[in-house]
Amino acid sequence: MTPVLEFQSVSKAYPVYASPIDRLKELATFDTRKFHRDFWALRDISFQVNPGETFCIVGENGSGKSTLLQVAAGILEATAGRVESHGRIASLLELGAGFHPEFTGRDNVYLNAAVLGLSRREIDARFARIEEFAGIGEFLRQPVKTYSSGMTMRLGFAVAIHADPEILLVDEALSVGDIHFRQRCLERVEELRKAGVTILFVSHSLGDVKALGTRALWLENGEQRQLGAVDEVVNQYLAAMARKDGRYADQHREEGSEQLFVLSAEPAALPMVTSIPNIDHRHGNGRARICGIAAVGANGEPLTVMEPGMEAFVQVSLEAKEDLMMPAVRLLMRNHLGLDFASFDTSHTRDPLPALAAGTTLSVEFRITLPELYPGHFSFSVGVFDRHSADAEACDWIDNAISLAMSGGKLPIYGYLHLPCGVHIDVTQM
Repeated sequence: MTPVLEFQSVSKAYPVYASPIDRLKELATFDTRKFHRDFWALRDISFQVNPGETFCIVGENGSGKSTLLQVAAGILEATAGRVESHGRIASLLELGAGFHPEFTGRDNVYLNAAVLGLSRREIDARFARIEEFAGIGEFLRQPVKTYSSGMTMRLGFAVAIHADPEILLVDEALSVGDIHFRQRCLERVEELRKAGVTILFVSHSLGDVKALGTRALWLENGEQRQLGAVDEVVNQYLAAMARKDGRYADQHREEGSEQLFVLSAEPAALPMVTSIPNIDHRHGNGRARICGIAAVGANGEPLTVMEPGMEAFVQVSLEAKEDLMMPAVRLLMRNHLGLDFASFDTSHTRDPLPALAAGTTLSVEFRITLPELYPGHFSFSVGVFDRHSADAEACDWIDNAISLAMSGGKLPIYGYLHLPCGVHIDVTQM
């Protein structure tokens, strides 16, 4: 299968000058001296995207995600390496950036669509759909300089998705406009995905990444950290973020601060759990090992069905294989779609876990008061970290170690959960 997009050892650098005079010196002199330093937004990135794939890019702010999409779109030129693309590319990056402010919206539709490779006849055939999708009414006949930023993005999005792209580049542009327009955007992108359009997708919403993606690339500080199946990459990324979150919590924990969740008051009295019901994926550096996980009710009996409002106790036992200076246990709750629903981390408690010597075992109990969630199945993934370690890798991490069903409550739930709500009525007699 011939890839529709290929990056071969691609790097992108920006010159950074200490002062404006240094920029002038570099332009005005004929010697070979540099008066700037290079900031590498991307460094040695290599991957292939096959036809029909939804290829996702994850990473923190400043990791190079948007720069990568701009290089793929041809907006930026790579400093080193080679980029090859085969097919019409439409980008949902800086929507409306190519619009001429003095031209009307209609004129800009024809101009922008022509840049994307459409003929006059093709634009004529699509114009009514573009106008309807943008939904800006008579403003389409007004100069773009009179538009709000939201109207400009609406029109830019409408043009891009009606250009019949073979490759669609999507940044955080799906957050444009009001909630109704955003929903239409998501529906249209999903239609293109089902039609076999290749999509490069950047989002901080890991739920969207898991729901839409087939493969993922994790960028960190402009470098390629991991490339592979979506679940594997996202889980490794989450583990790294858990490590960072714990370090931040350690630095900002104040004396007497409130616990974000409750640990058992008598951890020494907890039984040692020795079974793991399920292992979908396991990874870690081996410095500790999870021995077991169990969910029990208030009476101590094994829990198979969760009920709204009840207290669920999730017990985790582990063994330190090496000395752990700052051990931490993280519990991640997922819904039936595999989307991360909630997380609990011992780093966020007032009293952190004690240091563990090699060969020491420890049991932790998470007491969770369950809200009224929609009926379905939820799973718990569990990980062990050493917050003192310099690397971000988990000592041991197990995906979907235990699964529980959520029973239905008294009222139907529309959405994800039912929120307690009081209603006050005041009837005035006329």
